[in-house]
Amino acid sequence: MHRGQKLCTPEHKGDPAAHGGAPSMSHNGTRSFFNFSQLALSSGNLKPPQVLKHSKITYFEVEILDVQSKKQICIVDKVPPSSTLLDVKHKFHKVCPQWYPSRVGLQLERNGPYLKDCISIQSLAVSSIITLYFTDLGQQVGWTTFFLTEYTGPLLIYLFFYIRLSTIYDHVETKKNFRHPVVHLACFCHCLHYIRHILETLFVHKFSGGHTPLKNMIKGCAFYWGFTSWIAYYINHPRYTPPSFGYRQVSFAALAFLMCETGNHFINAALAHQNHSGGKSCIPSPTYNPFTWLFFLVSCPNYTYEVGSWISFTVMTQTLPVGVFAFLMVIQMSLWAQKKHRLYLKRFYPEVRRKAAMIPIIF
Repeated sequence: MHRGQKLCTPEHKGDPAAHGGAPSMSHNGTRSFFNFSQLALSSGNLKPPQVLKHSKITYFEVEILDVQSKKQICIVDKVPPSSTLLDVKHKFHKVCPQWYPSRVGLQLERNGPYLKDCISIQSLAVSSIITLYFTDLGQQVGWTTFFLTEYTGPLLIYLFFYIRLSTIYDHVETKKNFRHPVVHLACFCHCLHYIRHILETLFVHKFSGGHTPLKNMIKGCAFYWGFTSWIAYYINHPRYTPPSFGYRQVSFAALAFLMCETGNHFINAALAHQNHSGGKSCIPSPTYNPFTWLFFLVSCPNYTYEVGSWISFTVMTQTLPVGVFAFLMVIQMSLWAQKKHRLYLKRFYPEVRRKAAMIPIIF
């Protein structure tokens, strides 16, 4: 037993690990490396290496088919996920130059609605290949051009009849008959109405760069220009007879007309301010201006004031053409108001449910 222990003793002495030799050397090396690294980092010459991240970008292919024949027109490839439908239309225009972006209508289904330009391509993707149907929308015009053309025509046409050109009226009757003051007042109110529309188109309304078919502008101009010619011909005719109740009727109707025009302007300014400040997600609301308090009763007070202007103009002039035009405007404005009111009901039901569309209680 004692011999075995003596034999084991020299082996433990000869092993440096058993006496702590190796851990001491490792500790000194670690300390020297730590000091060197601190010195290198403090000198600023050495920087930790940057980690490079490699990300794969998935591109989409947009297959465009003709909506009627279902034949393939082209394939727009390498479309990034962040692209919008407008970007696809621009690339499609490069392949097919005869169709500029505003003329291109794209649908997910043949009988589906046209997709908006702001829609993201990634939101339409089910796979890496997106199939869209193409429709030629025809020649397009901008909304600013549309409204300026539609409103400038009536302004000039009415003035042509107001000066009583010899090619329109008999020269002898024009000199013989005296103009009633309501004729001059009607010209002032009519011009004021369309000048307001033109100025609001230029400085108040904010259009999002959309377009409308040229045929819509032609139909709108035919409606407004045609009725203006009919109205102006009767009011400025040498044989025109003034209203039945005289100056009281004219004064009351003129005051109502000016109030409706003023209210319409303030409503349009309030709507433009809310849209410009990012209030599209909020229901239009009244301001401190009393003319905007009509928002408490109806969803579309701008249409209410527009109809009120033409009804007042009808009472002021007491002519059949103005009455027919006002009646048609009531129908058209009520249809537009009901459409917008239904949209408000879907988005803001609690706030809109007690409101009317255009005229309180009736519509």
